[in-house]
Amino acid sequence: MADPLHNGRRERFAQLVAEGRSVTDAYCEAGFRENRQNAHRLANEADVRARIAALQQAAAARTEITVASITEGLMRIAQKGEAEGGAPGLSVARAALMDAAKLNGMLKDKLELSGGPVHVEIVKCTFED
Repeated sequence: MADPLHNGRRERFAQLVAEGRSVTDAYCEAGFRENRQNAHRLANEADVRARIAALQQAAAARTEITVASITEGLMRIAQKGEAEGGAPGLSVARAALMDAAKLNGMLKDKLELSGGPVHVEIVKCTFED
């Protein structure tokens, strides 16, 4: 990872841009006077570009580790639930597997219907002995 920039305002600028702020907003928030041209000039300097890229790569790595570690933990829970057996253990295993699937984008919580209105008829049934 590229070392922090020696100038505090330039470092803060790089951090803000890496977080997703616009170059102009980051320039002002870092303590510089508002100047769009200077903001873009600073953003295109090699050391600043390298620092922004390094900060973004570090953030991406942390995100990947977080999703991977959560999925790994959920899989361990599912395995322990299956090993325990019985309804409670299997219920825990199923919940953990569903959470892992949702986390990894394998399931959607929302069902979308298309094609017009849907008619539902409710029928009440009674049973006699």
